[in-house]
Amino acid sequence: MYKILTLNNISVAGLDHLPRDSYEVASEVQHPDGVLLRSFKMHDMDLPDTVNAIGRAGAGVNNIPVDDYSKKGVAVFNAPGANANAVKELVITGMLLACRNICQSWDFSKGLEGEDDVITKQVEAGKKNFVGFELPGRTLGVVGLGAIGVKVANVAIALGMNVIGYDPTITVGRAWQLSSEIEQANSIDELMSKVDFVTFHVPLTEETRHLVNPSRIRNMKDNAVILNFARNGIVDDDAVCEALDDGKLYAYVCDFPSNLLKKHPRVITLPHLGASTKEAEENCAIMVAKQVKDYLENGNVKNSVNFPEVSLPRNSGRRITVVNENIPNMVGQISTDLANANLNIIDLMNKSRGDLAYTIIDVENDVPDETVQAIKNIEGVLKVRVL
Repeated sequence: MYKILTLNNISVAGLDHLPRDSYEVASEVQHPDGVLLRSFKMHDMDLPDTVNAIGRAGAGVNNIPVDDYSKKGVAVFNAPGANANAVKELVITGMLLACRNICQSWDFSKGLEGEDDVITKQVEAGKKNFVGFELPGRTLGVVGLGAIGVKVANVAIALGMNVIGYDPTITVGRAWQLSSEIEQANSIDELMSKVDFVTFHVPLTEETRHLVNPSRIRNMKDNAVILNFARNGIVDDDAVCEALDDGKLYAYVCDFPSNLLKKHPRVITLPHLGASTKEAEENCAIMVAKQVKDYLENGNVKNSVNFPEVSLPRNSGRRITVVNENIPNMVGQISTDLANANLNIIDLMNKSRGDLAYTIIDVENDVPDETVQAIKNIEGVLKVRVL
């Protein structure tokens, strides 16, 4: 029986992929094998030694101390792309809210008083204050061409916009999905100097903090719109508000309200709605539950943020998985311990990612406890499991 600890409410659609006859799933469970969460902050959490896998039902993992868990041999999974459509729709919504002054005009309409004929006169007199502009022919810059960024870029092309993209680490798979009409920028500075709108779809790291700063804002076209539905901190809010006050920028739309932003007349702040749709929550939960299940039962790794991707079909016999530091001769030492136990290797796969390496080994017979202990005793080995 596998035990799964949930730190947030996880969609039933995802939990249904963890059969009750082999999984105990609860918000309070002793000695869990895995943990499922959404936004719970794990940095101050005392993680039980029994945990082998963490599943984040979402894309970002800033709330998880990934480096610390890597040193313990714990795989951290996320759900890239599961919420991409939800965020894409919100980005397009944000552009329309900004360019058509929807929020400001809505506030104006809600404040109208008097009989209907009086209100009609006020509407006709006041609507000139909310004249906006249309999307076709405007240029959108997309920073980060992962699952979300690609969808945003492609739909903007369909809306008649020009699109410039920047992502020095774009994968081959994402590149195949990207419209051929999208222009490539060689740098963020080049991109931001050409656009009417710019949207960010990158994680928050030391490299991405304050990607939007006073210098880059100065080099932008006048009356540009900045959108941030990625992570708080990517945009320097103080610099943006100053540029809005000076008339340099037209609007700022983001998912991260603050005292600075919430009442600014040219800022639209939403309460972190990026992935807040029923469909996105279900998609994320299903994806991450399947990934954690496959890892616990078969040792296969897909969509991990710290482990290499590994998938090996099950053979007859027993399966051993080993997580270790990425140093020479690990597979040789493991194979020697198996040979000393007269265990024949049926199949083996070894891959590395950064400082970690991961090995799946199928053997013909049961693995003695002393062999497991011998592998654990190899210097640099972090975790050993027999499945």
